Amino acid sequence: MEYKQLGESDLRVSEICLGTMTYGQQNTIDDAREQLDYAISQGVNFIDTAEMYPVPGRAETQGKTEEYIGEWLVKQQRDQLIVATKIAGPTSRMSWIRGENHRIDRPNIEQALEDSLKRLRTDYIDLYQIHWPDRYVPLFGAPDYDPKHERDTVPIAEQLEVFADFIKAGKIRYLGLSNETPWGVCEFSHVAKHLGLPKVVSIQNAYSLVNRIFDIHLAEACRFNQVGLLAYSPLAFGLLTGKYLNGIPEKSRLALFQGFGGRYEKFNLTEAVKEYVNIAHKHNLTPAQLALAFVRSRWFVTSTIIGATTMEQLKENLSAAEVTLDQDILAEINAVHARYPNPTP
Repeated sequence: MEYKQLGESDLRVSEICLGTMTYGQQNTIDDAREQLDYAISQGVNFIDTAEMYPVPGRAETQGKTEEYIGEWLVKQQRDQLIVATKIAGPTSRMSWIRGENHRIDRPNIEQALEDSLKRLRTDYIDLYQIHWPDRYVPLFGAPDYDPKHERDTVPIAEQLEVFADFIKAGKIRYLGLSNETPWGVCEFSHVAKHLGLPKVVSIQNAYSLVNRIFDIHLAEACRFNQVGLLAYSPLAFGLLTGKYLNGIPEKSRLALFQGFGGRYEKFNLTEAVKEYVNIAHKHNLTPAQLALAFVRSRWFVTSTIIGATTMEQLKENLSAAEVTLDQDILAEINAVHARYPNPTP
């Protein structure tokens, strides 16, 4: 396992991060303990969660993921682990999280942070992330930006001022973004520099063989603002494992939560996945290993977030840390990308 500096922070995170959004829904607390123990034994020091987890979000399960991690975390050497969580942004759904007003303002940030600290059974969060922006942006596979959807929003300076207070209080170490745009990265960075407020050090956005949108504009914005990418959904909801090519397996996410994978119901996706699966088999790799090794190979990726519902999946995903793709394989991948560019943006 290799470790990389996260943005301009002093955090050195494992190149693979353990995602946990299935804990409390598809995974029991015993499953969670087993996964966490194994991941740490393999060199993972970075754990990512969110106040809204597990997914899909439901009132009766919200917060269970953090609770499961907290029961495990309290028995660990806390200063050897980097724990990241997220505050949910505005949404017309999930009214069970802080009522119907999810704005990223002082009352919401304070309540969300204190609730997460309590569930995680810790005094501080290493990386506190805005799960999605307070302002309107197209999210989770939505189509192009449309000004008519713009809404009243908490100014970025005001958001940063609140986070600054909690950083000074020692409850947050660093701040990150998620599901952000190039404009958002640049504006958060500019406002922080201009006003002497905490700078964001990371962005958690989707990135995979079938979604390389980050390459186009965000890569430049993050490079010049020294913001590291935490790549989520590197297996595209499991589709890049190839397991859905011959139907939907029982107990898979697409079987259990119909409609939950709508982001991936796109033109040319199946064709692209078939090509990537063929490349993996040609080079004696599993499709998951190929997909994860590709994400790890990108110069702007600080850590790749993996998630698993079984120990077999977790072990396979972690084994990708030992895989380095040579230039011939990368050329084959890029040839497929040229034919089927970004089918699931």
